[in-house]
Amino acid sequence: MPELRLNLVTKEWVIIATERAKRPEDFKISREKKETPSFVDTCPFCPGNESKTPDEVFRVSDGNQWKIRVVPNKFAALNRDIERIRTNDGYRHTVSGFGVHDVLVETPVHNMATALLPLDHVAMIIRAYLKRFAELYSDPRIGHVIIFKNHGAGAGTSLEHPHSQIIGTPVTPFQIRDRVEEAIRFFDLTGECLICKTIAEEKKDSTRIILETGHFISFIPYASLSPFHTWIFPKRHAATFSEITETEIVDLALNLKTTLAKFYYGLNNPDFNYVIRSNRTKDARLEHSHWYISIVPRLSMTAGFEMGSGMYINTAMPEASAEFMRKVKVPQQP
Repeated sequence: MPELRLNLVTKEWVIIATERAKRPEDFKISREKKETPSFVDTCPFCPGNESKTPDEVFRVSDGNQWKIRVVPNKFAALNRDIERIRTNDGYRHTVSGFGVHDVLVETPVHNMATALLPLDHVAMIIRAYLKRFAELYSDPRIGHVIIFKNHGAGAGTSLEHPHSQIIGTPVTPFQIRDRVEEAIRFFDLTGECLICKTIAEEKKDSTRIILETGHFISFIPYASLSPFHTWIFPKRHAATFSEITETEIVDLALNLKTTLAKFYYGLNNPDFNYVIRSNRTKDARLEHSHWYISIVPRLSMTAGFEMGSGMYINTAMPEASAEFMRKVKVPQQP
C-alpha cells in the first residue's frame, strides 16, 4: 500500500506509490539505436573548432592535444563583464545580472559518454571542477557556485558533445539556504551532521546502497524524490567540495564512473542531470554541512500535483531500484 516518506535532507514529503510502482527493469529506456560519430565538423566543442567558442579559461592537455577545455558559455545566463549592483525599490528587489557561466568540455571525443571515459580522465574532470570552483569563490562578488551536468535532451542539453557547466551567481539561492537551515536545525537537535547520520543509517540498513568505495557511497535515498534518484556522499565529513583530497578525487572518479555506467548499461543510457551540492570554500569548518553529488535520471515527469503541492510521487521502490542497480554488470573498462 502507498506510503509517505519524509526526505530529511530536502525536507520534502514523497509519496511512494507502491500500487502504481513499476518493476525496476520497466524503467529501461526504449530508444532507437543511433550511431553518433566521434567527430562532428559543425560541433563547437570538437577539436579543430576551438575558434567557435569564446577564449579559453584554461585547458588540460597531454602536451599534444587538449583533454579538457573550460570556456565561457557563448549563451551565458549571467554576464561576467558587468558590476554587481543591488537595488531595493519598494517591493522591487533587483541585482544586476553579474555572474560567471562556464562550459567544461569533458573530452575531445564527440560521442563519449562519461560512463565510458577512462578512469583517469574522469579524475581529470573532477580536478578541473575543483580548480574552477576555487577560482570562482575567490571572487567576493560570487555568492554561490554550482557545478552540474545535463546529459540528453530530456535533461535540458542542447549540444550532445559531453560537457558540464559551472555557474557562479551573485546571490545564494533560497533552496540552498533552506537546506542549510534544515541541516543546522538537525545539528542543533542531535549534535550530528545530517549527512553523516544518513550515511550511518544507510550502511546499517544496506538495502538502498548501490556502491561503496573507499571514500564514497552511492545509494538511492529512503525518500527518493523520483525513480532511481541517487546520491553520492563522501564518507569523510567536509562542508565544501573544495576540501576534497587527491586520494578522494581518484576514489570519487571510480564511484561516479561506475554509478553512471550502471545507469548506462542497466537503463540504456537514460537522460540525467547531476549536481555537486556544496557550501562555499570559506565554510569549510562548518560541522552541520556536508557536500555531496545528486544524480537525477529523467525517467518521470513533474506534473500538476507536484507543482501544486511541492510533494513528489515516486513510482519506483527505492529498495528495489537499488537492488537492480547493484546487479547491473559493468564491462571491464580502463
